Amino acid sequence: MQRMFCIKYFELGNATKAAIEAGYSPRTAKQQGYNLLSKPRVQARLEELRAKVEDKAIADVAERKRILTEIARGNLMDYQEVGADGGYLNIGKESPNTRAISEITTTTKDDNTLVSKVKLHNPTQAIDLLNKMDKVYSDAGGNEYVINIEQAVIDAGNILTDKINRLATKARERELPQSTEQ
Repeated sequence: MQRMFCIKYFELGNATKAAIEAGYSPRTAKQQGYNLLSKPRVQARLEELRAKVEDKAIADVAERKRILTEIARGNLMDYQEVGADGGYLNIGKESPNTRAISEITTTTKDDNTLVSKVKLHNPTQAIDLLNKMDKVYSDAGGNEYVINIEQAVIDAGNILTDKINRLATKARERELPQSTEQ
């Protein structure tokens, strides 16, 4: 069952679900998954599985984030130019955020007018995936999201500390006696 747990955990990334699929009781799956992940043999097997799939052809986390960021930053105006005869598309190797392009279609109208259309990937979906990768929030199942407030609390605490420090500095400056020139 431990071997099956390792494979399922590697596939799913969730210890509880992996334990259930490996045949452990759903009532104890959470604890079983936690216990199994702490075992040296399970950890070694998971490392073996990771080593087998590590390959230069597979995008690592940094590359996936770069691609998603490029999609999120895509803007139709990046690919349009205006010339003497009107507007036209200009997409080349030097164009920014070309991974944002989902589709390009070109048609010719009856009067020999060339019409080109560019469709971009959904930037909101790319941002959503980036947020999930950074664990800003996680899918709680269905359409509800659990927001990771830990970082928000830390940020709010830092902002509050900065404000308090600025106020304290101003108060100290006011308390200092003013020098008078004679």
